[in-house]
Amino acid sequence: MNRNAIITCAVTGAGDTAGRSEHVPVTPAEIASSALEAARAGAAIVHCHVRDTGTGRGTRTVDHYREVVDRIRDEDDQVVINLTAGMGGDLVMGPDNDPLAFREGTDLVGGLERLAHVEAIRPDICSLDCGSLNFGDHNEVYVSTPEMLRIMAARVRELGVRPELEVFDTGNLWFAETMIAEGLVDAPYWIQLCLSIPYGTPMDVGILQAMVNRLPAEAEFTSFGLGAMQMPMVAQSVMLGGHVRVGLEDNLYLERGVLATNAQLVEKAANIVDLIGASVQSPDEARQTLSLG
Repeated sequence: MNRNAIITCAVTGAGDTAGRSEHVPVTPAEIASSALEAARAGAAIVHCHVRDTGTGRGTRTVDHYREVVDRIRDEDDQVVINLTAGMGGDLVMGPDNDPLAFREGTDLVGGLERLAHVEAIRPDICSLDCGSLNFGDHNEVYVSTPEMLRIMAARVRELGVRPELEVFDTGNLWFAETMIAEGLVDAPYWIQLCLSIPYGTPMDVGILQAMVNRLPAEAEFTSFGLGAMQMPMVAQSVMLGGHVRVGLEDNLYLERGVLATNAQLVEKAANIVDLIGASVQSPDEARQTLSLG
């Protein structure tokens, strides 16, 4: 069991959720405000995507990221900022008789281009998705190849940014271990175990335990589940020695039929951590745990 857990709040994500809840932040000002509210509620880390202010869809616009980070830092210079580097991997295949006729929603660029905002801003942490994934029930694939990942990991290391290694299945964990063995990632290794995203790792405690058992020495891990499994995974992750992620990227509801804010989700997670006999790390403590400057 982990007696002193970090809470990450995944503030907005890039999914089609803005139209499903008024609490999902869209503009840079809204994203920063929601992140700050989550930090005040107990989140040591805020994980941020940005969205197109017109459509509400996820975007890679560097100026949006810069505005979010500047607004957060103007009010709180301690909370740990974690920016996604996962945008730019979306491939929506064409129909079966013409699969190379890529469809709307395709946004596929190389690894270094996915890091443009990381280059410009130098956040504390950025995410690296450690493998490709069939995403959902149709023709969408998230593309993150070994060559792309090696290029990205090397550049992130040069920039002095801590990578969050996103693991969607056991093969992703294998490749994360490979990058560590190759010296592309420095300890402590910040690894996120992502469950219940179709079609990666299912919501299965036995599989989660097996993945935890494979983690390298000097690893710190967090894990999460989607929707109704978000809060059960808070307890499960801490009991297995890990940390916590909640937020509107992964779940819109505080309870059945009640839409949540990010701050409410963080408060509920912090209460669960407390009830099982653990404490919540402050941003300063999280910086020490992850060896952040």
